Amino acid sequence: MSEIPKAPVARIIKESGAERVSEDAKVALADYLDEVARNVAKEANAVAKIAKRKTVKAEDIKLAIKNLK
Repeated sequence: MSEIPKAPVARIIKESGAERVSEDAKVALADYLDEVARNVAKEANAVAKIAKRKTVKAEDIKLAIKNLK
């Protein structure tokens, strides 16, 4: 189960043009976003470690996203 709240996920879907959003659609997207976020976080942590830092910075997140594409 995702740690991402369903309300913001539903809002994103609605802002993309949907009139109504089913509960399973919210859960499915939240689960996917959670998985992607975890992968980015793991990669960003690796980037920070290579830079000999314990703190993950925005630049690490950006580089992690680029590395994962």
